[in-house]
Amino acid sequence: MVYLATGHHDMRKSINGLALVVAETLGLDPVSPHWFVFCNRARDRIKILHWDTNGFWLHFRRLEEGRFHWPEHADDAQALAVTARQLRWLIDGLKWQNAVAHQAMTPRAMC
Repeated sequence: MVYLATGHHDMRKSINGLALVVAETLGLDPVSPHWFVFCNRARDRIKILHWDTNGFWLHFRRLEEGRFHWPEHADDAQALAVTARQLRWLIDGLKWQNAVAHQAMTPRAMC
């Protein structure tokens, strides 16, 4: 599962600071198998935090042009659950909230 931390966040925070946001603000476990995605106020940078076996990964993406279509939240940050596919759409610059994709199908034997 992928969680978007709605609103904006301080991109100066590193692993420990973001893990603290996940635990205290979002109320989730930072060492769970989920991905946690944060965006800055200008919506041109994102960080992805996730735990892998015995340590954290921290991925960073900066756009040279354009902005991410990032969800806002009127109050404090909230965790918005999205699919990995929707995260890919967001990173690719698509309006992922309204995107409609083909449904996944399981293969069946041809007779």
